[in-house]
Amino acid sequence: MGDDHAAYAMGAYGSPVARTPNLDRLAARGVRFDRAYTNSPVCTASRQSLITGKLPHSAGIGLLQTPLAADQLTIAEHLKDSGYRTGAVGKMHFNSDLKHGFDYRVDRADYQRQLKEHPPGGARVKPPWKPFKDPASIWLNSDVLPVGLRDEDMHGTYFARRAIEFLEEKSEEPFCLWVSFYEPHSPFDFPLEYAGMFDPGRMPVGVVGPEDGRQVPAVFRDLTPEQKRGIVAAYYTSVAFLDKNVGLVLDALGRLGLEEETLVVYAGDHGYNLGHHGRFEKHSFWEPAVRAPLLVSHPRRFAGGRSSTALVEFIDLFPTILDVCGVSHPPGLQGRSLLPLLAGETSRGREYVYSEYLFGWEEAMIRTAKWKFIYTKGDMARTDGYETDYPRPGKTRRLYDVVKDPDEMTDLAGRPGHARIVRELQAKLYERLVAAQPRGWQAPRGMSQEKVIDELLRPPEGRK
Repeated sequence: MGDDHAAYAMGAYGSPVARTPNLDRLAARGVRFDRAYTNSPVCTASRQSLITGKLPHSAGIGLLQTPLAADQLTIAEHLKDSGYRTGAVGKMHFNSDLKHGFDYRVDRADYQRQLKEHPPGGARVKPPWKPFKDPASIWLNSDVLPVGLRDEDMHGTYFARRAIEFLEEKSEEPFCLWVSFYEPHSPFDFPLEYAGMFDPGRMPVGVVGPEDGRQVPAVFRDLTPEQKRGIVAAYYTSVAFLDKNVGLVLDALGRLGLEEETLVVYAGDHGYNLGHHGRFEKHSFWEPAVRAPLLVSHPRRFAGGRSSTALVEFIDLFPTILDVCGVSHPPGLQGRSLLPLLAGETSRGREYVYSEYLFGWEEAMIRTAKWKFIYTKGDMARTDGYETDYPRPGKTRRLYDVVKDPDEMTDLAGRPGHARIVRELQAKLYERLVAAQPRGWQAPRGMSQEKVIDELLRPPEGRK
């Protein structure tokens, strides 16, 4: 898993700029999902949702700092009960010391101890990361500065090596290994050897539309065109470093003779806006932020070099992995297995995909093959750092024709002829929210559809 890795920032997804040869060869050996969507465009909710197979609010997650509860069954716990050896290396965002079924657990604290015991030479050439305290141009690394470390001393390389150590252990048990890198999350780390890899002057910056002015966070308003291109160059450099470390793990699978019989999944936890609609973060339902890469490979089971345009969600991965491994499903999963799609069926997948963001203005998205509908409560003050210069928007509904308007520049919700589709998509949003509630929740008698949606879009941490 990559962190904040957007689908468009990979060669296998058509990028002429990205340098991702290892991920590209994984795509060539497997199935590339072209319309895979995160269930929340924020790290904690997306990751904890994926690992439990439940929508974030159903798993009790709405806020960035919320720890995953001990009573939430993870895929690691379920596979461990089925005889699997389990390991997790790198960023998991559990927000606690619990291991959640991963017996072998390595993260940043282990890396810091290693660095302290074996300090490298040289000094950092990039300042400490202080988001929202420093200007955005600094904490988003618009000067494209490396960390003052060589490749061999970086945490991404350390995590890849520790993952390989897990793979090298001799055991008759099947294994489940989760390798989760911190790249390319800001401040877009990369080692000294990668400095100058991309020319900022040639980097593409996302388009800002005529309706975007009011929603652009104030923190990005003062970025110059040069700083924006520098941020994009730093991001793509960090992606290249991520790809190198993915390649180390893939190479180890081949060297150990495990490549043909191992299910390999690569995903970003969500996407990322690089200037799209004036933003340099996720935390929104713009397509670059919610569409993420998803590659699935198992050479012995599935023909490679294929792609699927089916609409799929990340909670679909839990039941998919179990089905490929021949393990029964626990009760309560909310995803749908992708096994038929992997086996070559031409199904269109889901009728629509759903995503929620409860950390800002309490909003949710329904995205069909043609339409994207975004419902926003908008009555709470944002606490995620992305405030605008304008008042809270209040209740809003937005509608985009993502076929005719793929860059989502024209909101059709209030225009003539679209009231029916807004009602239909809001009804789907209501049905999905209610269906995914934890057992025992019930809407009060007589509560309207809109009031139920508003109640269920409140972070579950504070819901009565």
